Amino acid sequence: MLTNAVKGLLGLSKKKAVRILMYHQVLPKELAPQDNLIVTTENLEEQLIYIKNNFNTLFFKDLHKESNTPNKIILTFDDGYYNNLEYLIPLLEKYQLKATIFIPTEYIQGRMKSTEKNFMSFDEIRDLNSKLIEIALHSHAHRNYSEMPVEEAREDLKKNIEILKGNSIQFSNVLAYPYGKFPREKNKKRAFFKMLEELGITAALRIGNEIESYPWKNKFEIKRIDIKYGDSMTTFKWKLRLGKLKL
Repeated sequence: MLTNAVKGLLGLSKKKAVRILMYHQVLPKELAPQDNLIVTTENLEEQLIYIKNNFNTLFFKDLHKESNTPNKIILTFDDGYYNNLEYLIPLLEKYQLKATIFIPTEYIQGRMKSTEKNFMSFDEIRDLNSKLIEIALHSHAHRNYSEMPVEEAREDLKKNIEILKGNSIQFSNVLAYPYGKFPREKNKKRAFFKMLEELGITAALRIGNEIESYPWKNKFEIKRIDIKYGDSMTTFKWKLRLGKLKL
């Protein structure tokens, strides 16, 4: 049986394939420390130009009606950093591309108590252009769900949902796991996924570095491709082709 990576390499199932890229912070090269949670604006712009010419960016909420669109790609950015507002949004506007931003609400609450603009405010998130940005869930406290009792994770996720609703922020019921982690022990995993169903979560994302297919095979174990600070354009193109750089 061919792996998703090999299918991507051979160009098979183009209509089913969906690449989900994972980013965090965006900063100009002169301001960016060498950190794999950062992509420079210069590198990101080069990547977005390539995406514009070769792929179709989508929101999670539109996948069901765009399932036959070829060369699907979803750009995801975790944590709601203020530098996304400064540097990502102008690039999305310039190239008319879409992205999903996953919000951990406690981080945003912390911004409201601080003079430092590390994260966007609820007002800034609410005012983002909905034609370019989809908001989704990233827990409340950004704790590792694999280390929490299921009921504690439920309360955390409920708080994430309730705070976004309380701030009149439209969002998709898609969850990016903090640190990409979720319970792996069989019984706890089953209970955890049942809890996600009960809260109306339609999809949940880990890392995994593989090309996915839609409809999802495992909707609560969807893999993203991690884009890192030092990725050259050659590396970036190989990641889009294979997911992983090693088969």
